[in-house]
Amino acid sequence: MQYDFIPMPDRKPLKWPNGKRMAVILTTNLEYWDPVRDTPKPFYPGGPSIVGGDLAGNVYDNPNFTWREYGQRVGVWRMFDIFDSEGVPSSCTMNAKMALERRPVIDAAIARNFEIIAHNYVQTELLTDYMFDENAEREVIRNTLKIYEQTVGKKAKGWLSSSLRSTLNTIDLLAEEGLTFVTDLLNDDQPYFVKTRSGKPMVSISYTSEVNDFTVFMRQGLTVDGAFQVFKEQFDWLYAESATSGRFMNIGLHPHVIGQPFRIRALRDFIRYAKQFDDIWFATREEIADWYLATHSA
Repeated sequence: MQYDFIPMPDRKPLKWPNGKRMAVILTTNLEYWDPVRDTPKPFYPGGPSIVGGDLAGNVYDNPNFTWREYGQRVGVWRMFDIFDSEGVPSSCTMNAKMALERRPVIDAAIARNFEIIAHNYVQTELLTDYMFDENAEREVIRNTLKIYEQTVGKKAKGWLSSSLRSTLNTIDLLAEEGLTFVTDLLNDDQPYFVKTRSGKPMVSISYTSEVNDFTVFMRQGLTVDGAFQVFKEQFDWLYAESATSGRFMNIGLHPHVIGQPFRIRALRDFIRYAKQFDDIWFATREEIADWYLATHSA
């Protein structure tokens, strides 16, 4: 994996299609955690616990498992209702075990024509477990992509690693499997090309660990109004910058976090705020990647 360091002032202006000024990506993470794992190490990557204290992976952690399961049973449907009522799409990430264990959620996203992005095999396994075993990492990726194709009915084009924990080999492996975009890199407000050892093109479309419901609610302890203010502040500043060169804004969402009744209004209010601007593109990452590949390959 290698990419050029091009500071924002040195770039030519980015012009989104159809005269749009800024892209907004609403990422819904559809994630499954195994109840136990054969390890003495704690194994809940991807955010803080709802109940403190670490248990060994081979000990069932009831509150943390069922808290996350709330998002699958209840919270995600609350989110889907908002996306439906407001008429905006979501970019959904899906780990393979979510497709195997919680298929109705995935079917509901597919029925809405929401984008589905491959998101590792299971949330409790990190690619960094295989930092020094490229073949094992490749096997995890291939197993994930196999379940993706069986579930979605087409090959995956994009990838998000569990907890963003990729290795220096991940993007090269993804390119070799035919994927065209990755979301692991947190370093930009615009798409850019990543060089791969195979020479196949790969577009980076950054995720965010800051404008993220886990961060604002669970780590910072903000209220629903505080979270909305974070989302709005990010939007307003990027929108001002996009007057000269296009930007994208992503919000990372987890059904067991923002899908709670006392938090969900932050999502609805932000969508309604952003919809007031007629030059906003509620985009999927695949749309952005396909457009970027077609127009910026030179």
